[in-house]
Amino acid sequence: MADTCGQVLLGSGLTVLSHPLMYIKVLVQVGHEPLAPTLGRNMFGRQVYQLPGLFAYAKHIIKIDGKAGLFKGLAPRLCAGTIGTIVHSKALQKCQEEKIEVLGSSLKSDEGSLQQVINETTKEMIARSCATVVTHPFHVITLRCMVQFIGREAKYSGVFDSIVTIYREEGILGFFAGLIPRLLGDVLSLWICNMLAHFINTYTIDESTSHTGEIKNCSQAVTGFFASMLTYPFVLVSNMMAVNNCGLAGGLPPYAAIYPNWLHCWSHLSREGNMSRGNSLFFRKLPAGKTYAIEQKRFF
Repeated sequence: MADTCGQVLLGSGLTVLSHPLMYIKVLVQVGHEPLAPTLGRNMFGRQVYQLPGLFAYAKHIIKIDGKAGLFKGLAPRLCAGTIGTIVHSKALQKCQEEKIEVLGSSLKSDEGSLQQVINETTKEMIARSCATVVTHPFHVITLRCMVQFIGREAKYSGVFDSIVTIYREEGILGFFAGLIPRLLGDVLSLWICNMLAHFINTYTIDESTSHTGEIKNCSQAVTGFFASMLTYPFVLVSNMMAVNNCGLAGGLPPYAAIYPNWLHCWSHLSREGNMSRGNSLFFRKLPAGKTYAIEQKRFF
């Protein structure tokens, strides 16, 4: 219990510190570009038109809403983080007690073996999935509170009011908009990260080498970053679907298309070459062949 409380406190602190970054990333993900591109240079010194980066975007938000404006949607996100940590801890503990094994007992479950990695990853997958499902309604509320910045609405003004609004307009399913791609992305990212790290640690690292533990931790971090890059489109599509057709300007035509399901959203973003939109908030090159219409705050 003490460990869980510590994780909650640490997670809450990191959530507060990282919230402005997530806020700006979400606005970029849904295609909101309130500032005109500027002429700059890329890493090779070539002149290119660039979209405003993290700090320019933050200054724009502060200019309109003040510094407090960078923390819209923080309350439901803190709720999601707290509940998610508790559910994840309880679910993982239950999996450990049940001694879930995927490959059976015919293979040796030695420390660092493939069977152990698969069994531990399976338990982590179950725990993460439980936490994601339980906290997704708060995630949806967080995203919608953020996207209100685009149309200057106040439809989602608090956690409880937002719950009532979503239930009245969309029913229970409204709380789980975008859940499927988010779950798929989480599961794929976890398996890619753990399996790659296992093979790297097994076949490329000499156990007799000094600092083996540090090297393995480094490989885990690198594979985690690689996995998050590969599965980023799932995050983007999930966030898009969470705000799609929810009554906010940022999720309705003419600003955004209405998607019947997440597969249509994926297909549309893929055709437009926008599957990595919002992945980077620095050195954002103006997409080739697209015209920036500042009066409508979006690309065409």
